[in-house]
Amino acid sequence: SSHECWLRASLLLLFISFLFFLFLCQTCLLMSWPALYTQLVGANRHSTSLGKIWLSVLFIFRVMVLVVAAESVWGDEQSDFTCNTLQPGCENVCYDQFFPVSHIRLWCLQLVFVSTPTLLVAMYVAYRNHKDKKRSFLSSKDQDAEMETLKKRRLPIAGALWWTYAFSLVFRLLFEGGFMYALYVVYDGFQMPRLVQCDQWPCPNLVDCFISRPTEKTIFTVFMATASSICMVLNMAELAYLIAKASERKTSSKASRERMQNKTNQKLLVSN
Repeated sequence: SSHECWLRASLLLLFISFLFFLFLCQTCLLMSWPALYTQLVGANRHSTSLGKIWLSVLFIFRVMVLVVAAESVWGDEQSDFTCNTLQPGCENVCYDQFFPVSHIRLWCLQLVFVSTPTLLVAMYVAYRNHKDKKRSFLSSKDQDAEMETLKKRRLPIAGALWWTYAFSLVFRLLFEGGFMYALYVVYDGFQMPRLVQCDQWPCPNLVDCFISRPTEKTIFTVFMATASSICMVLNMAELAYLIAKASERKTSSKASRERMQNKTNQKLLVSN
């Protein structure tokens, strides 16, 4: 039945999304950002203009800054974290207290989670193309030309694709906001202090610990938070645009039906 076919297709798409998520995680760990960009560009082909701007901001102002500059700034965070004590293990414990998660790894994980919802749109498009491909095999004589058309076409954002796209934007917003909140809570703000005090065991008493390049790290943290906020604004604007276009289509369709009904009524009156 159609319900069983849809269930099998959903399970298949869920499995594919899980594999793609693993690929994104591996890409992030290996810092193979060009491979990630290639995947997102392919998935973003059916997006709006705001979606293309979002992808540009994501890679130019976040991935490029993360790869080119931020990694070198945070590369010495543990080696240059010094405390005024010689007690073995004290520095490691204090570092773990104030840096439970590295900024770089948190931002990397954020990019993975933010990029993953785009796959929802790609999965739906692949599902539609698969259905149309099977239909073309049964009905079309020129199958090669039909296949090329299916590969190059851009689906209108309406119906099920509209809902899929809207859900992907909502997930993006949730992930962006969640990671920004986590960063703010874990580090007690976006400003990096020059001096922190620690009294964790095995430290003998209250010791002072010094963070390397705190001003530079603060600048990069604020910059990355600002870029994330810009992405959230773009996502909200795109979601509002989708809702406005859907409302416009609904109003236009209703007006068209009313015109057709009026014409039909006029014909009936004339005939009577």
